[in-house]
This record gives sequence, structure tokens and C-alpha cells, in this order.
Amino acid sequence: MTSNDSLQRLAQTIESRKPARGGDPQTSYVARLLQQGPDAFLKKIGEEATETVMAAKDLEHGGATPELSAKLVGEVADLWFHSLIALAHYGLSPADVIAELERREGVSGIEEKALRKAQARESAEK
Repeated sequence: MTSNDSLQRLAQTIESRKPARGGDPQTSYVARLLQQGPDAFLKKIGEEATETVMAAKDLEHGGATPELSAKLVGEVADLWFHSLIALAHYGLSPADVIAELERREGVSGIEEKALRKAQARESAEK
């Protein structure tokens, strides 16, 4: 079993919880967030991103204790989970993200960022 398998299973569960597929907002957190719309799950992504940063800062300044390491891992898991909800809402999957990461493999981050900026300028000029 790979991490990709775990992400795919979680994505399938999220997909099954969509209200349009019978997910009940009264009994499913995912269905509730999806029913409330993008503002609800995007707000959660922002909260989880902030909590991830704070946990990383705690780890940086508090030493690599098992408790602080576990807190960072837990916050990243929350961030990934809510990001998967956003992907599902927009008809995307973990496979789309993995494909993008694979596309970037071996490419300098500096070069990648410069290319994205150039592409954005081209789009803005059109």
C-alpha cells in the first residue's frame, strides 16, 4: 500500500459524502462543509494552514520533541484533508496534484517560479 493509495481512498470517501451523492450534512462533516459551499471549506484551509505554520514554529523553537512533531504532522494532515475537500468540490483529485508534482520533479524551483511568472504576464497581455 502506498501513500497515493491512502490519499485515493480518502478522496473516494470525500466524494461519497457529497450531498449530491447522498451525503447527509446532519451526520457528515464533509457533507456539511460541501453543502455550505466554498467559503466554508476555504476558511478551514486558511485556518489549518495557519495552524500548520504555528506548529512548525513551535517545533523550530521548542525542539524536536515527539509531542511537537506529532502536532505538526496532525496539522498538516488537517490541511491536506481540507484541501482534498476543495479538490473534490472542483472535480479534481489527489492524482491531479501528484501529476503536477511529478511534472515539476527535477525542475529547479527558481526556474519553475520564473516560468509561472512569465506565463502569467503573457496571459495578462492577451
